[in-house]
Amino acid sequence: MRLHFPSRLPRATKPRIVAALLLAAICAAAAFLLVPRGIEAEALLSNRGDPAAVAERALDKIATAPVIIHEIEAALAANDPDLANSFVDLARDRGITVPEPLKLQVAEVLAAAKSSTRMAQTFAEGFITGEPHDVVGLAGTALGDFFVFGDVRDAVREGAHYARGEEADEMILGLACVGLAITAGTYATFGASTPARVGVSVVKAARKTGGLGGRMAQWIGHSLQEVIDWTVLRRAIVGASLSEPAVAVHAAREAVKVEKAGGLLQLIRNVGRVQSRAGSEAALDTLKIADTPRDVERVAQLAEKEGSKTRATLKLLGRGAVALTLATFNLSLWVLGAIFALLGFVISLKSGVERFTWRHLQRRKARAMQQHQQQLMMAGL
Repeated sequence: MRLHFPSRLPRATKPRIVAALLLAAICAAAAFLLVPRGIEAEALLSNRGDPAAVAERALDKIATAPVIIHEIEAALAANDPDLANSFVDLARDRGITVPEPLKLQVAEVLAAAKSSTRMAQTFAEGFITGEPHDVVGLAGTALGDFFVFGDVRDAVREGAHYARGEEADEMILGLACVGLAITAGTYATFGASTPARVGVSVVKAARKTGGLGGRMAQWIGHSLQEVIDWTVLRRAIVGASLSEPAVAVHAAREAVKVEKAGGLLQLIRNVGRVQSRAGSEAALDTLKIADTPRDVERVAQLAEKEGSKTRATLKLLGRGAVALTLATFNLSLWVLGAIFALLGFVISLKSGVERFTWRHLQRRKARAMQQHQQQLMMAGL
């Protein structure tokens, strides 16, 4: 009996091998695109508790020499020497060379802004009006608030409108009352509450100058509705006057529900932390971009490490410096996409190699059987 062994595999085998290898090639191309983004996303997710580390990785892509030089020139054109100097500090920290003439220009403008005559004028304006236009004016505002004058002025002015049923800025009124209550605590604790005291002044200044973000303003307004007893305030604050600061302080302490002020106090403390580490203008910039107290807390953590470079970082990254949590889902998708692309490549390649190996072994087996058959025929079997 003559035996017949197939010399080739079924036709369906080749298309399966080709399909597996083609799928592996597609997955490899996808992995080539997704894996770098996935690695970057994983690094961002692992550092999401460290705003400074997140900012550093983001700045690696953005903070180039042309960008920083352009930002310095733009800051000088906008008469913002503090921001220009922040970019100079950022460039030095990242090893970027700034042309010497430009650095000298920044130093000259900064020195002019700090001249004694101009500082005295803007300081007095901030102290008296409570509406600062620069960092020196904000210092005057903070000093006025610290010595009660500023908060009493704001509380009496807005409180009188409120008591008469006229249009009043309830946020300024509420913050002034909170500031008066904090000021009393600051004196009692010998300055332990100073960051919160400064924070109130910064928030009030941001409100007066239109530098408070919409969502942040809503959060503060909602918090003040819970923190302030408006009925008590209506009766008490109208009786205060600038010549009776003790009455204003007493009225504020009566109206402020300290037990409900925890979230608001934490916010203004973080604003004070930014001010102390990065400057008043950095604190005002923070309130422009922040939507939630968590955003302000992240900037405070950033300012602890970046110091004078904080303003430049916020200018380049915007909400990207504080809003990583909002992108966590998208970052997770990049990580998962990279993982699936790699798995798809490995599985497809494994399948293709297995099929190719099986096909090769079957061919060898078929050839061996054919050779054995020929030997039998030649032997006359």
